[in-house]
Amino acid sequence: MEENTTTTTIILAALSTLTPPQISTLTTTISTLFHFHRRRLAALLSSHTIFSLSLHHLHTLSLHQKALLIARHLLSILSQLSHILHPTTTRMPPYINDRDLDSVLLLLLLCELNQHDPESLKSLSPTDWRDSLCEYVSTTMLTLTGNGFSTSEILMKYIEVVAKCKKFVDVMGCRDGKERKEVAASVAAVVALPSVEVKQGGKECVVCKDEMKQGRDVCELPCEHRFHWMCILPWVVKRNTCPCCRHRFPTDDVYGEIDRQWEVLVKIGGSYF
Repeated sequence: MEENTTTTTIILAALSTLTPPQISTLTTTISTLFHFHRRRLAALLSSHTIFSLSLHHLHTLSLHQKALLIARHLLSILSQLSHILHPTTTRMPPYINDRDLDSVLLLLLLCELNQHDPESLKSLSPTDWRDSLCEYVSTTMLTLTGNGFSTSEILMKYIEVVAKCKKFVDVMGCRDGKERKEVAASVAAVVALPSVEVKQGGKECVVCKDEMKQGRDVCELPCEHRFHWMCILPWVVKRNTCPCCRHRFPTDDVYGEIDRQWEVLVKIGGSYF
């Protein structure tokens, strides 16, 4: 409960920094996204074939693979807010195919029903779960179509979904008691790094300790620290952080990108309070 409260507080603080036009854009985007998810879930529950295939796919996944599925889903939702806050530095996550989307929506729904009524599925065989899920959806779930719901209701639903997914991802990320490994910067982020000309010499590259000479092209990171290209490239293929200030830039690693985007939200929330 305390962890969910902290997550909610951080997102609320980040939302409070948005302008009215940004709030409007975010609300429209997540309303459309949730409506698409609801249509996928409705199609899944209305079809015995699609439901069976999605359930079978879930059964073939290991716990680690299920966690990765939820992590990818979390990243796709979290990126909606991050992109509004930092449109030039937040890269939208890769497309999730229909099978994986159906599977993660079903998995989250099963978790929600189990939390709401732990005994509801225990006495049933998996082939009979669809009826219980349909009944649960028809009586308790809110369909966010964007029509008839206030901005605050849509945003609170967004916060609720992020908090649930993040709690699961955080728990799975700590299962082995190890810190997450360093991850490489995304290829797109590295390619986008600009070359700048050194107009005044004397400053050293902190990687090789040699002077960055006047007239030479060097690499400038988003945090504005500069390095020799030959020095920084071997660094960013292993780490998505600046050697000087540890500023993070985008990564293709799902968990690493969630950590990066969440760190940004925490900083925004901290500055607000």
